Amino acid sequence: MRRVFKTRSFARWASKANLVDAALCAAVEEMSNGLVDSDLGSGVVKKRIAVPGRGKRGGARTLLATNKASRCFFMFGLEKNERDNIDARELEALQTLVKNYLALTASQLNEALTTKVFEEICHVH
Repeated sequence: MRRVFKTRSFARWASKANLVDAALCAAVEEMSNGLVDSDLGSGVVKKRIAVPGRGKRGGARTLLATNKASRCFFMFGLEKNERDNIDARELEALQTLVKNYLALTASQLNEALTTKVFEEICHVH
């Protein structure tokens, strides 16, 4: 079972973009079935998500940290009309975050949940 989280900054962005948790969880379910838009390396994957009323074509692009087995963290999002992609420097920073997120012990992860660094949104098979 894969635990799915979102960072505090991603949660703020998703709220403004009208991207609900159910859509995020459905996207992780799709990823479990091999539907990943792009593997950017070092545990960073890109996944397009439909925004209500606009579908995937006019939707959002999200970047996730994942070990593809037990944890998945929504870290960054952008709407298609905002910009196309992130630059190499941003990707490198995200890859560093991925290492840190995926290295968290169970107690460190629980502490991060308690202090609202992360919010757990679902479990996906």
